[in-house]
Amino acid sequence: MGAIPQGFSFTRKEVNYMPYKPKRPCAYPGCGRLAISGQYCVEHQKQTDSHYNHFQREPETNKRYGRTWKRIRDRFIKAHPLCEACKKSGRLTPAEEVHHILPLSQGGTNDVHNLMALCKACHSRITLEANKNNRES
Repeated sequence: MGAIPQGFSFTRKEVNYMPYKPKRPCAYPGCGRLAISGQYCVEHQKQTDSHYNHFQREPETNKRYGRTWKRIRDRFIKAHPLCEACKKSGRLTPAEEVHHILPLSQGGTNDVHNLMALCKACHSRITLEANKNNRES
């Protein structure tokens, strides 16, 4: 590569980025926007989430996972930014979800000592194992 021509104040870096997943049309009837992830655009995803929470989710679950829980969860993730399960196995993965060690349905609380910061993969794995154990016993 030769010298940079006069007037250019930057240098071009040769970086190979992975391509993004192609955007798809929103699945909401009559919407022409593109969905970045999932089936719906951002606006309609909020509507479908709200509809699900209001009509399909159990009322007891809505009480447990309301505004208070969201605040606790956000503070806990801020204080524990890495997945605790991955950290034990030597990997550094950002935490995305907060897991109750003893589930609220079994008498657990939102106390800091009953919470774990986990990535989505670890949270899914731990929840699946816990559900299998509950069915067997």
